[in-house]
Amino acid sequence: MSLNQDDVKKVARLARIKLPAEAIPAMITELNGIIKFVEQLQEVDTKGVEPMVRVVTMPLPMRDDRVDYPNLQREVLSNAQEADIAGNRGRYFVVPKVVE
Repeated sequence: MSLNQDDVKKVARLARIKLPAEAIPAMITELNGIIKFVEQLQEVDTKGVEPMVRVVTMPLPMRDDRVDYPNLQREVLSNAQEADIAGNRGRYFVVPKVVE
C-alpha cells in the first residue's frame, strides 16, 4: 500500500492539521515509511507467542487499601482563593463560571 498526495491531504484534513503544499511530499515519504514498517511487522510469525500486557513481567506491588492522612480538608482548602458556597464555609472550592 502506498499513499499519494490526495491521501495525505485527506489525512491532514481529518486530523485537523494545517499542512502547507510544500510539506506534502515530505509527509508522503514519512507516512509511506511508517506503513512499510507496519507491513513488515505483520509478516512476523507470532504463532505460540502469548499476548503481553506489559513488557516487563514484574508483578505490581500490592498494599493495603487504607487512608493514611484522614481529614485533610481544612489544609487542602486553605490554599483556595475562595472556598465558600451557600453557607458551607470552607467545604468547597469556588471556581469561576466557564460556560455561559
